[in-house]
Amino acid sequence: MSARLVLLGPPGAGKGTQAARISERLGVPAISTGDIFRANVAEQTELGKRAQRYMDAGEYVPDEVTNAMVRDRLAQSDAAAGFLLDGYPRTADQVAELDGMLADGGTRLDAVVEITADTDEVVQRMLKRAAEQGRPDDTEPVIRRRLEVYAEQTAPLARTYDERDLVVRVDGIGAVDEVTDRIMAALEPRLG
Repeated sequence: MSARLVLLGPPGAGKGTQAARISERLGVPAISTGDIFRANVAEQTELGKRAQRYMDAGEYVPDEVTNAMVRDRLAQSDAAAGFLLDGYPRTADQVAELDGMLADGGTRLDAVVEITADTDEVVQRMLKRAAEQGRPDDTEPVIRRRLEVYAEQTAPLARTYDERDLVVRVDGIGAVDEVTDRIMAALEPRLG
């Protein structure tokens, strides 16, 4: 089955878990920018070396490097029939860049899945995870700020994709299997 998807959702909403499950069900790779960065750095690619300089300085990797890495990843054979992007695009400029990449390949997005979740529930989830993983810096104020930043940065993307009638919103609260089933049911009309 062909499926070209973008996955949006706040930190703690279960994007990573759902990305793996959706990609398995649809037979397309789940592609996260974090994984792409790590692979390029580990392989010491030219893009990886450029990204490493910014990461070592504690700075964001510029769009031009991120875009080039994503373009390279989408050109790989396993993504020919589709993909699930997690963590990209994050900005309006990256939306335009992704549009260009897909147009160059004669394709387009099938859907943008936005996993929604009650803020207080997500905060509790992330506080529990922080305690389990020994992350003392993940305090409630820090987590709430991350959620605010996500909302500020993602709202314009969701609006852009809403205008194109691509967004399917799915409640991310509940048992993992239930959420996966909700996502697959929401995607069915889009994927045929």
